[in-house]
Amino acid sequence: MKLIQRVLKWKKAEEERQLSSNKRNHEIEEFQQKLSVLKEQRTRLNKEASEWAEKRDKFNEHVRNLRTEIRELRIKRDKLNVKVSELKQLREKSRTEIRERIEEINRANQQVTTLVKKKPLRSFQTLRKKMEEIEWQIQTTSISLQEEKDLVTQVTELQTQVNIYIRLETWHQKILESQAELTATKTTNRLHHKKLTEMAEKSQEIHNKMLEKINAIREYEKKADDMHQRFLQTRQKAKPIQEEMNKILGQIKLLKEEIRKEEEKEKKKREEALRSRIEKRAKEKLEQGQKLTWEEFQILTEKGKITQD
Repeated sequence: MKLIQRVLKWKKAEEERQLSSNKRNHEIEEFQQKLSVLKEQRTRLNKEASEWAEKRDKFNEHVRNLRTEIRELRIKRDKLNVKVSELKQLREKSRTEIRERIEEINRANQQVTTLVKKKPLRSFQTLRKKMEEIEWQIQTTSISLQEEKDLVTQVTELQTQVNIYIRLETWHQKILESQAELTATKTTNRLHHKKLTEMAEKSQEIHNKMLEKINAIREYEKKADDMHQRFLQTRQKAKPIQEEMNKILGQIKLLKEEIRKEEEKEKKKREEALRSRIEKRAKEKLEQGQKLTWEEFQILTEKGKITQD
């Protein structure tokens, strides 16, 4: 009767244990299903975040490339600006030389105007011929001292008039030289100005390209910032999902731990029941003088029922 009660009690306990285990397994299964859904959501959000990050990185790459191009353009522009500055100095120098040549020409014209007013009525050739005739007369004719002095005075007066022609010729030559230098300097100045204008236009063109790229950088940076904000927002959405997953994993771990402890407890019970049966059978065999197995002998020895001696 007692055996039957023990068996019934054991069966009931086993059924309760099985129900408890099934309940836990069912809870684990439900948690795993939730976990699977959450994993899909997290994977989708991580993929979305990765796509935002990829777009952000592409925009940032554009920004880096544009900055490199701007640095190269700035170097070219600065070199051109140095040449423009040098050409401006050369142009200013040639302008100064032009003004100087014009002033020289004006001064020479003033001298010519003054000398023209003093210009003799007789021509240069007539005056030279008359001087030569008087000089020949002095050298070849026997004349008195007073006559010679008069002739020398005439020569001196004639030389003064001739000198006016010589000075006029000198100033005319000076004007021609200055005009030639003025023409050459103007040509040089025009060349400097033309080259300066070309380089200044090229420098401005490069500068405009730089401004376009700077504006493009601002646009790309704005888009990159927008992509980064979307990336952060998407990551933020994934955060509570990950926290929920961690919570579920903790619950699953707890349930599995409970099942493990319950199984270990049940295993220990079965082992104790088996040892009890073996002990009982060993005692009966011992009382009947039957030979014990090694396992039966060990159990009785541990219980102190017999000694190894």
